[in-house]
Amino acid sequence: MKTVSLRTLLREPAKIKRLTRAGTTVSVTDNGRPLWLIQPVVTEEDNLRRRREMEEDLAAMLREPVSSISVSKLVIESRR
Repeated sequence: MKTVSLRTLLREPAKIKRLTRAGTTVSVTDNGRPLWLIQPVVTEEDNLRRRREMEEDLAAMLREPVSSISVSKLVIESRR
């Protein structure tokens, strides 16, 4: 979530439009206190496109060769 002031919303509405178009929720504040939440509208077309993209990504991952390194070993090594 991105936070912007009321002044920014009034002076740069294109910036807020760009953020919401990208799927970001915008919190509008007045003197540091939350005033509004502006959320993007998610259409059925957006849902279908996202679902299609996720399916393509998952299919691409399944086509990759299986790794010889186990996930548990990676986690243990990352904690050291």
